[in-house]
Amino acid sequence: MSDIEIGRAKRARRVYAFDDIAIVPSRRTRDPQDVSVRWTIDAYAFEMPVLAAPMDSVVSPTTAIAIGKLGGLGVLDLEGVWTRYDDPEPILAEIRNLPADQATRRMQEIYSAPVKPELVTARLAEIRAAGVPVAGALSPHRTQELYQTVVDAGVDLFVIRGTTVSAEHVSKATEPLNLKKFIYELDVPVIVGGAATYTAALHLMRTGAAGVLVGFGGGAASTTRASLGIHAPMATAVADVAGARRDYMDESGGRYVHVIADGGLGTSGDIVKAIAVGADAVMLGSALARASDSPGGGWHWGAEAHHPELPRGNRVEVGTLAPLEQILLGPSTVADGRSNLIGALRRSMATTGYSDLKEFQRVEVVVAPYTPR
Repeated sequence: MSDIEIGRAKRARRVYAFDDIAIVPSRRTRDPQDVSVRWTIDAYAFEMPVLAAPMDSVVSPTTAIAIGKLGGLGVLDLEGVWTRYDDPEPILAEIRNLPADQATRRMQEIYSAPVKPELVTARLAEIRAAGVPVAGALSPHRTQELYQTVVDAGVDLFVIRGTTVSAEHVSKATEPLNLKKFIYELDVPVIVGGAATYTAALHLMRTGAAGVLVGFGGGAASTTRASLGIHAPMATAVADVAGARRDYMDESGGRYVHVIADGGLGTSGDIVKAIAVGADAVMLGSALARASDSPGGGWHWGAEAHHPELPRGNRVEVGTLAPLEQILLGPSTVADGRSNLIGALRRSMATTGYSDLKEFQRVEVVVAPYTPR
C-alpha cells in the first residue's frame, strides 16, 4: 500500500473506515434461511456472532441473560454500577437525567465508589443461574486485583478490555500485568483488546488469548480522537488484525485466534463489512443501547466517559428504537440498518452467495466512499 506525503518530514498510509468500503455481489445467491451465522470460540457455540459490550448502558445481569437466550453473549462490566452499588437502578436513573454540563463530573463521583467483590460474585451467579454463558470484563489495571474473584464466581469467558491493550505495557510506578503468564495460568478462555494494528494484535495472540478485540476509541460515545488525537479506521484495523491471525496460525502450527470488531458498528451494514474484512464476531455498544429494555434507557456511555483524570467519552443520547430481540432478530420497522441486525447479515451473505461466516470473509470488497444523504 503506497504512502501519502503529509509534508516533507512525514508520510502516512491511507486507511479506510467501514463507510469507505462496500461489498460486491457474486454470481450466486442463496435463501437467507439457508445461511448459518453461528460462531464458536473455544468450547462455546453461539447462534449469532454478537457480543454485547461491557458498558453499563448496554449490559445488566438481566440483559446479559436476555442476550444469552437469544443466542449471543452479554459481557458484564465488572467495574460498573452493578458491582459498586447494591441497587444500581437509582444510579442509572440519575445518570440518564443529568444536565449535560454536570454529567462528566457527577459520573466521575458515581464511579469512584469501590468495587465490591461480593457483588461481582452475586451478579455473575445471577447470570449463571439462568443457564446462559457467563462473561465478565475488567480493565487491565484492575485485572490482577479482581480476577480471582471473577474466576471463582465461575465465568465461561473472561474479557480484558481497555481503550488500548498491549502485551508489553511499561510502567515505572506499578507492576504491569503479564498477559502471557496470566492467561497461561487461567482455566478459562480470555478475550483481550483493544488492538488496532497488525503488530499489537500479533503480540496479543502470542500471549495465548482466545480472541482479540479490534478497535480504539471508535464508538459513538468516544472522544478519543478529539482528546488524544488517536483514531483507528475500522475497516483497515480489522483487516490488519485478520492478517495477524493468518500469520500467527502459520507461526503457531495452526492455533486460531478469533478477531472481534469492537467499535464503529452503528448499523447492520457496518457489522456485515466487519465480517467481510475478517472479523469472526462483533462487539456492539450503541447499536444495543437503543433497545427499549437496555439499562441506559436511551442514553449511552462507556468507562472512558468517567475516567478520573482524563475523560475521553461522553454520555450521549441514542434514543430508544425497539426491544432488544427486535433490534437483533427483527422484524424491523425502520430502513436505516438499526434494527434486525442479524437478519441483515443473513440477507447480505445470501445475496453474495455465502453460506457461513468463514466463507463470507472471502467476499469481494471495493473502496467506495459513501456520503449519507
